[in-house]
Amino acid sequence: MSEPIILSGKEVSASVYESLKDKIEDLRNNQIIPGLAVVLVGEDPASQVYVRSKTKTFKKLNLHTETFRLSSDVSESVLLDLIDKLNHNSVFHGILVQLPLPKHINPDKVINAIIPHKDVDGFHPENAGLLAIGRPRFIPCTPKGIMRILEHYEIDLIGKHVVVVGRSNIVGRPISILTSMKMVGANATTTICHSGTPDIQHHTRSADVVVVALGVPGFLDHDMIKEGAIVIDVGINRIDADNDKGYELVGDADWSAVEDKASAATPVPGGVGPMTIAMLVENTIEAAEKT
Repeated sequence: MSEPIILSGKEVSASVYESLKDKIEDLRNNQIIPGLAVVLVGEDPASQVYVRSKTKTFKKLNLHTETFRLSSDVSESVLLDLIDKLNHNSVFHGILVQLPLPKHINPDKVINAIIPHKDVDGFHPENAGLLAIGRPRFIPCTPKGIMRILEHYEIDLIGKHVVVVGRSNIVGRPISILTSMKMVGANATTTICHSGTPDIQHHTRSADVVVVALGVPGFLDHDMIKEGAIVIDVGINRIDADNDKGYELVGDADWSAVEDKASAATPVPGGVGPMTIAMLVENTIEAAEKT
């Protein structure tokens, strides 16, 4: 089989930013500058890289963003007090608390503390519920980005079998809802696989589209997909490498193993990752439009 079509998140995100320029200008004309508050707890290297990327993108678009940094030993009550202040600060239309949080902080309590109309990550139970009934306010950024990639490359899911490997509230559950939702570009038959699923490859081998979101490097291999399958690789994993950085980024799919069978696939890096940030920008602008 020929090499797979590269589903480039860099390409799609560039088109998203271009399409948002008019909305940003309209808001500016009404003296509204979309603002995002980012809360970063601790020194997790991956989180810091991600926050820097978000900040760079917002500033490039002349949007407002501030990062509130707290030490890893900060108390839960201090973090909740900060969120309460941000909830009542009209400068910020969106609030994002970077995950993961230190073990002594309950992430559910923190997510629940963000008022739903500023929850641009789409993780608050109210927003998760609205998505589940097909009336989303904010769609979580990574699943929304995946759907936008499929739309950009004119991959229609109607009648297709989608297998999602991973059931997190961040990716697995929401993408299973979106792909199976009765709407243009979706309406797939969706199966969710997870750690309790016996013989996962039995399901992935029958899939027209496999979305793998486990955080396990190289999990999806040659024998786990059928000829012509589309692979959406959500994983971004650091592994040791003999290069200047000392590491390289790889996905949850073993690219060298699946590239001769897949008809299309997202690369790592440069696939789903850029779209997560693009959808965060879009969600923040949507929040600003509702003020």
